[in-house]
Amino acid sequence: MKNRVPVCASLLFMFSAQNAFGADLAIAPSTSDKTQYKAADFAQFAPRTALDIVRRIPGFSINSGDSGSRGFGQASGNVLINGQRVSGKSNDAESVLGRISTANVNRIEVLDGTALGIPGLSGQVVNVTTRDSGGVSGTWKWKVRSRENLRPTWNDFGATVSGQRGALSWAVEAASAPERGASAGPERVTDGAGNVIETRKEDFTHDAEAASIAGSLAWNPAGGSVANLSAKFAAYQPDDKEVSKFFQAGGVVGRRLFQGSEDETNSEIGADYEFGFGPGRLKTIALVRREDSPMVDHVLRGNLDGSDISESVFAQTVEEGEYILRSEYAWVPSVGQDWQVSLEGAFNYLDAESALFRSTGGAPLVELALPNANSRVEEQRGELSVTHGRVLAPSLNLQVSLGVEMSELAQSGDAENVRTFTRPKGFASLSWQVDPTLQLVTRLDREVGQLDFFDFISSVNLNQGNGSQGNSEIVPEQAWKLSVTAEKDFKDWGAATLTLFGSDIEDIVDRIPIGPGDGPGNIDSAWRMGVDMDATVKFAKLGLSGTELTFGGEWRDSRVEDPLTGIERPINSSDIYYLDAELRRDIPQTDWAVGVYLESYNGNPEYTLNERFHSGNQPPFSYAYVEHKDLLGMTGKLVAGNLLDQHDWLRRDIYDPNRRGVIVRSEARTRHFGPIFTFELHGTF
Repeated sequence: MKNRVPVCASLLFMFSAQNAFGADLAIAPSTSDKTQYKAADFAQFAPRTALDIVRRIPGFSINSGDSGSRGFGQASGNVLINGQRVSGKSNDAESVLGRISTANVNRIEVLDGTALGIPGLSGQVVNVTTRDSGGVSGTWKWKVRSRENLRPTWNDFGATVSGQRGALSWAVEAASAPERGASAGPERVTDGAGNVIETRKEDFTHDAEAASIAGSLAWNPAGGSVANLSAKFAAYQPDDKEVSKFFQAGGVVGRRLFQGSEDETNSEIGADYEFGFGPGRLKTIALVRREDSPMVDHVLRGNLDGSDISESVFAQTVEEGEYILRSEYAWVPSVGQDWQVSLEGAFNYLDAESALFRSTGGAPLVELALPNANSRVEEQRGELSVTHGRVLAPSLNLQVSLGVEMSELAQSGDAENVRTFTRPKGFASLSWQVDPTLQLVTRLDREVGQLDFFDFISSVNLNQGNGSQGNSEIVPEQAWKLSVTAEKDFKDWGAATLTLFGSDIEDIVDRIPIGPGDGPGNIDSAWRMGVDMDATVKFAKLGLSGTELTFGGEWRDSRVEDPLTGIERPINSSDIYYLDAELRRDIPQTDWAVGVYLESYNGNPEYTLNERFHSGNQPPFSYAYVEHKDLLGMTGKLVAGNLLDQHDWLRRDIYDPNRRGVIVRSEARTRHFGPIFTFELHGTF
């Protein structure tokens, strides 16, 4: 195969992620007010890490923003460490904050992102500055989780050790995060007239082991240069099982067994280096990311009398990679102005090998043809952008970025295709500090979407009995997005952030007919609008010292013309709303705290060529907890989950010959998963 890796990609041997003890770099001057906190301001929550602190900042929620973004240029994270954006992907801002012990936190600032001279940042941004507390320190956590019909997890733990010697600092983290899930309940299958043709009793379990190790090294000599080296390796091994007892209307009784497993490993390694050069500073960032994901799904079905026996196996091995090299040159020609020129090169690929096997009547498995399932997809991309920020008035900041992206998409194997694109991109952001307690931010973006390379490859869903046709003609979607954000500080009453946005989307990736089947593809136009809110309400003024309510919410609406029916509908599988709320009381003059939590979500159906698939859960998920903040020097927490008995539901309608026809079969199910109990311990050393 022809090597399409850019020359610069051969230089990528390190991955950029900020170290906990990086330099406390100067941030471009801003006329906007900023809020400063010390770790002691959050003492009522007994935080062990910087992550515990940032999660408690009133009216603020962390947006790591990089994991699914297109390179680094469009990253949308809102957390800085020592004045620098965290450049990681899976090794993101939350991961870095979790490695910073509270003892190493100097201060936390809430700033206007538009005024910082860092492209892509707008609205509320948190900057965590660190200090050397001397010697070696660390944090640890351990959790045991129990739920009915599942073995408990005893190996959920994590530990971080960090230290500093002169200009050199380091941090190492190891973690194990097992997953256990189960649900069970009835399912009814009806024909087009609503007659019951089959009933089922189903039991589903999810059992996964996950572990990771990460480390970072930072060098900050007196000359002003800054260097960071960081790496992460993780493994994820899920095993899913679904047992179904089915009873057909004719009296036939049968069994069905689904088993799915995966053995995923992923790694990141990289570095950044920044130094003074001429009138400004030059920074180079590099990243290498790899993921290997072999998986096998297996379905066995048959009647108890030995009839209608069938077996299916779908096996797929996927290798993915991402290489990024980015250079940024920034300078400040005068007070209140800043410039940055950036150049980024990237190479992404996905290599998939798939096979489908079936047998009937107990015969040996036979491989079936699966078009466009064995293929390699590659993208080479280059991006040039210029960003300028300036203070327009004592309370008004502007940042404008103009850029162009050039890319080549190539597919080989079962499908052969090579295409090139040139896309404009950029943004303009205006921040107005109305008064010391209110800030308004307006932002207009020209976005280029990140492609999902799995959309190019055919796949099979054995559990649902359907599949998706790969599409070698997909192009990246583009959008104009306008947003307005209001950030209000209510002082002793708390704080809130409200964002309204709307997007006009071109070439949106949705589900379209492809040959005799269907799969992902582009639709000319669509729109999306929404509202996001984060708020903290404190009740000390009402005589309830130590009591606060935190709330987060999202609402979405969207429309696209269905490519099969021509009728407008929501974007496939898009969100409708997400809500979460926590009411916590830290009992004054004690080490005790109690709280309750509520979470609710709803989404739109998935539309395929001949199906409408809709799933969700109700009522809201909830839990209550009691916490002791000095349990022999540790923090102990007991949690009782699923207090409202949430259950999962599903409705699946199958049409003939497609969704322009009539419903010939429907499936409806409800599954309960019972109470969940958790005990946690957190400590430092």
